[in-house]
Amino acid sequence: MDDSALLQFSRQILLPEFGIAGQTRLSDGCVVIVGLGGLGSAAAMYLAAAGVGKLILLDDDVVDLSNLQRQIAHDVNHIGILKVFSARDRLLALNPSCEVVAQPVRFVAHQADAWLAEADLVLDCCDNFATRFALNQVCCSAQIPLVSGAALGWSGQVCVFLYQSGQACYRCLFADHPESAATCSEHGIMSPLVGVIGSLQALEALKVLAQVGDTLHSRLLLFDGLHQTWRTVQVSADPACPVCSAADSP
Repeated sequence: MDDSALLQFSRQILLPEFGIAGQTRLSDGCVVIVGLGGLGSAAAMYLAAAGVGKLILLDDDVVDLSNLQRQIAHDVNHIGILKVFSARDRLLALNPSCEVVAQPVRFVAHQADAWLAEADLVLDCCDNFATRFALNQVCCSAQIPLVSGAALGWSGQVCVFLYQSGQACYRCLFADHPESAATCSEHGIMSPLVGVIGSLQALEALKVLAQVGDTLHSRLLLFDGLHQTWRTVQVSADPACPVCSAADSP
């Protein structure tokens, strides 16, 4: 690590739990971020600023005026531009030494190998259950940690899945697709909420990569922004889960 990097990341390196060893693990790390909306914007910016070596961005959507209320990686000059390219510009402005790969595609399981080949960790910042279930399936199969976040209205949640034997996966938490999942366009969302949840996703990702602290594995963190309350729920592995129980079977 050169003198410039030591200065740039000095406030993290000063942390006794983190140090140069933690920073080195970040610089060697590769994170795939699925979704560059509100959650992905906040998470990606903090991961780049913290010094993660490589970020792979997946999203096939373009920037819309209605996004700018909460999706802080984008601005009015990027309206109509694919979000992965808009976000790439912002991330490189924060940290030019971060390698940012923009993939203007929707995540699909049968193409996952190409995107996850280098991944040390995946961030689920998407907005639909179909993608979340697919991400969980491929991350469980590949044994790649997944940091999942969701936000709607005034509430949000974060959970970490490490796919170790006996630990829950996303499918244990949500056994089936909800019949009618609510969306921000239908029900609304408070602007800073995605910043809170996306930042927590980034923090959990940094801890996993740097191998420090206790993560939210097998724990679901629930945040109510309207009443400013936090709650943690233990998530147990489902012995009949078609994803992780099958993976644990000999």
